[in-house]
Amino acid sequence: MALSQSDLTELLESLRAADSVEMVRRALQRMLQELIEAEATTVIGAAPYQRSPERTTQRNGHRERLLTSTAGDLELQIPKLRSGSFFPSLLERRRRVDRALFAVIMEAYVHGVSTRAVDDLVKALGADSGISKSEVSRICQGLDVEITAFKDRPLDHIAFPYVFLDATYCKVRVNHQIVSQAVVIATAITTDGHREVLGLAVGDSEDKAFWTEFLRSLRARGLSGVRLVISDAHTGLVAAIRTVMLGAAWQRCRVHFMRNVLAKIPKGSGEMVAATIRTIFAQADAEAVRAQLHTVADMLGRQFPQVKDMLLKAADDITAFAAFPVAHWKKIWSTNPLERLNREVKRRADVVQVFPNAPALERLAGAVLAELHDEWQVTDRRYLSETSMADLHTGSAARDPAELTTHSESQPSIT
Repeated sequence: MALSQSDLTELLESLRAADSVEMVRRALQRMLQELIEAEATTVIGAAPYQRSPERTTQRNGHRERLLTSTAGDLELQIPKLRSGSFFPSLLERRRRVDRALFAVIMEAYVHGVSTRAVDDLVKALGADSGISKSEVSRICQGLDVEITAFKDRPLDHIAFPYVFLDATYCKVRVNHQIVSQAVVIATAITTDGHREVLGLAVGDSEDKAFWTEFLRSLRARGLSGVRLVISDAHTGLVAAIRTVMLGAAWQRCRVHFMRNVLAKIPKGSGEMVAATIRTIFAQADAEAVRAQLHTVADMLGRQFPQVKDMLLKAADDITAFAAFPVAHWKKIWSTNPLERLNREVKRRADVVQVFPNAPALERLAGAVLAELHDEWQVTDRRYLSETSMADLHTGSAARDPAELTTHSESQPSIT
């Protein structure tokens, strides 16, 4: 619909009287209004007051529609019809926020900005009416499609010899109570030395059924070639690994094991005990690692018999790394490679404090992990060198990992 001369003059005068931001807002509002009117004319088959044999109905006034945009709040008028209904295609039903601002809100949410801060941000961008918490939550549901695609993507494009499993904990409202829920994360190192985020889930990290379902979902998506799984010694997790990851060795995280040991001894002896245990991991080859473990167990056992017992019971589990190339040891004897991801999820979740439900927590965690996964994919730097990965493929590791899993038929000791 072309603007009349008087309309053009009125618009020009209003723009001259406005500042630059207001000028953009008014111009955008007028442009959208004209597009709406033009579409209504097409649907009706006639312009206002026009006689036409193609006319199918008549206008019956307008209803107001507020659209929030990065240029400010736009007050639009949607034509009403005497029969039938009309809604312009350039708008979306039940959405009063334009796509540009929509993207800003989702990005802010993913980066841990609180809903109140999002409201302030929206106002700062010119939307004087702001935005409610419920609308922020509804908008962020738009992340679900992208996150679901990331979580369900196939994993059969390459083998993953090393898999890391860990969890971080956040507050979630469940059945009108605030409870702690685990965000469990799986990452892996590929056969070419790069890293990927395999998946995530929210639930009870101590429950075997939960871990079993999670690991089976990874297998169903094509996870293969796993030779070593690195994790803490949660009872349910270890049992699930034994059930699902057949043929893979299990490395008990040395950092978590050290914490378990230090919890059993007086604080004043902690530094000495920790330094002594660390000598196990400072050896040059697999045989030396295992020999040093028994030496350390005998040495500490004189004063701390419970520490000796813990070391001997966990001997196979905390030295599983020794069956693999020495160049990999520092990267595979603990879940430290997952720490950055855990910290990032926790940092952004702490802003929210209490999530209204588990899907909201999974949405935020999924968005954060997808972002970090993408960073890994675009870097040329390998997490493990191509040469050292070739050593793994050719079997030049310290020993066959099957030799370290002879105990896998029995339930591992959990300390």
